[in-house]
Order: sequence, then C-alpha cells, then structure tokens
Amino acid sequence: MKNVVIFPNGKVVPALGQGTWNMGDSLLNKQEEIKALRKGIELGMTVIDTAEMYGAGRSEKLVAEAIEGVRDNVFLISKVLPSNASYDGTRRACENSLKRLKTNYIDLYLLHWEGPFPFEETVEAMLSLQQEGKILQWGVSNMDVLEMENLYAIPEGNTCAADEVLYNLTRRGIEYDLMPWCNNRHIPVIAYSPIEQGRLLKHPVLQEIASVHFATPAQIALAWVLRQPGVIAIPKASTEKHVLENYKSLSIHLTQSDLSRLDEAFPAPSQKIPLQML
Repeated sequence: MKNVVIFPNGKVVPALGQGTWNMGDSLLNKQEEIKALRKGIELGMTVIDTAEMYGAGRSEKLVAEAIEGVRDNVFLISKVLPSNASYDGTRRACENSLKRLKTNYIDLYLLHWEGPFPFEETVEAMLSLQQEGKILQWGVSNMDVLEMENLYAIPEGNTCAADEVLYNLTRRGIEYDLMPWCNNRHIPVIAYSPIEQGRLLKHPVLQEIASVHFATPAQIALAWVLRQPGVIAIPKASTEKHVLENYKSLSIHLTQSDLSRLDEAFPAPSQKIPLQML
C-alpha cells in the first residue's frame, strides 16, 4: 500500500503526519496552529507527534485542543524525557501527558533519547502502561543500531514498535545501517525534521526539480523522504497553507532521473555515520 506504514501490531497509519516541535509556545499563533493541525487531520495526516519536552507541555495542551472531538481518528505520539524514564518516572510522565492531552490513551509512547536509567526499567514501565491500556504501543527516539541492539537484548525489548530519528536529504546516515536494521524487523522509522527545518529549501538542485514538477522545494524534499517504505514523515506546519503544501507532496512522483540528481547533490552514506540529532 502506498503512502501508509504498518506497525508490528498491524496498525496502519498514513506515511505523512504532523510534527509539533515549537508549537504552542505563542499565544498569538495558538488559534492558527490549532487550525493547521485540524486541517491536517481533515486531509488524512492523522499521525500527530508531540512530547512532554516541547514547550514544557504546552505543545501537548495545544494538541489536546486540536484533536477535541476527533481523538479516535488520530494516531497520537508523545515522549518521555530521559531524565523521567525510571520505572515510576515513566508512569508519572505518561499520566501527566494524558492529562495535558485530555485523552485516556496514547497510541505510541516513546523514550525521547537514551538517558541515565537502564532500558530494563523504562521498558518495564512501558509494558505496564500498555497492559493498563494507557499506551497502545511503545518505542524509542534518537536511538542508533547499538542502542537498538541493547534494547532488543533485554526481556521484551523486541516489542519496541518504532524509532523516531532525524532523517532528510542532508542527514542520510541512517540509510547505511539503522534503516535496514529497522526494516528487517518491520519497525517503522519516524523521520523528524524531514526538510531540515527549512534549511534545505534554497538548494539549487531541489529548486530545479521542484520547477519541473510545478512544486515547491519543500514538497520535493518531503516526497523524497516518503518514497522510502516503512518511513513516516512528520513535518511541522503552523499554518493551513503550509499544511496544504505538505499534503500535496503525496502526489509527487520522483523519476529515476530526479533521484539520481538528488543522490549526486546529497550523496548516500558509504560508511557508518553516528546518528545525528537536532
């Protein structure tokens, strides 16, 4: 199936979702941001990614307003901070996120990055939350192959459902080893900052390919990420216009010639590159 991703438990979600990093921070922009998220949901971009860290919970509160009345149509992702990821801390952080999100379950709950607590403790908490129905699946973020191997080595660590990492044309390191590792285990990769927070958009090759497709450079960059099976892209869009622009990337078909030109401009990794983070 094109433009969808299937989780290990069989859950099917759209490959293009919505990120919320730096959303909810400004009262002036609040209504526009809510409208943008709602527009995305209407268009079928129902994966919404947030975290307790984003705006110290303000992003989750914004998401709560945006999904009011349509909660069950949304695939909601949130994250626990590593500093909170002890057994009790993970459970407490999840309860706090549920309150801010005004929901009784989170579809996918992630450990934001590896921190001071052993994976065993965090996973035990994730499994207990799952048994109680407070989270439906659990996963991780910003984890490279070594961390994933360590995670898989512990009891029920292999029930990890996703890894959310930085991935775009300028950050292709995961293609060397992490992406194949996840694909072999049917673990979706969630790509954050798929257009490198806009820094990609002035690149001449992207601009040329965009003009041929009557598209924008952002749409080409997104279409490039979305061409990969098993990858969910979560670009942030604070306005309805921006949401529509992202949505239209789904209808762009990059030719072999386009892909070759992009490979030339943004070479694939030929060796291991440590996982990058923003």
